[in-house]
Amino acid sequence: MRRYETIIIVDPDLSEAERNQRFDKAMDLINQLKGSLIESDDWGNKRLAYEIRKKTRGHYLRIDYCGTGDLVTELERNFRIDDKFLKYMTIILQDNADPEKIKLELAETKAKKAAEEASRAEQIENASKSDDDKDDDDDDSDDDDDSDEEDE
Repeated sequence: MRRYETIIIVDPDLSEAERNQRFDKAMDLINQLKGSLIESDDWGNKRLAYEIRKKTRGHYLRIDYCGTGDLVTELERNFRIDDKFLKYMTIILQDNADPEKIKLELAETKAKKAAEEASRAEQIENASKSDDDKDDDDDDSDDDDDSDEEDE
């Protein structure tokens, strides 16, 4: 089984329901043809590098999956039939891919990123607390200086 990545650009004027229906159909095809969906990213509406069918914007979706050449052929056939798909491109990421191993690696990577973000947030919180403590100490010392001047 090979690992593929397909980028799809659809008409940005489609409603969210129509767009999701088309994306869901692509995901169903992957499952029907014994493929394995690894990850899908909805990138949203973006400006196109050049005009396609008189459109300057498009809605992007990235699909990462494992399957056979027949799966890719069928997906691209469906994209060609529906005129709401402005562009698509499929590339091979890896030969002889194991979908379960890839999903496990992605989950571990996401867990590491989440842990790093949590530790960064904690460091920022601790730093802001220590800055607040320093500010409070500075305020107290300023008050003492003012009282000495009044006594003179």
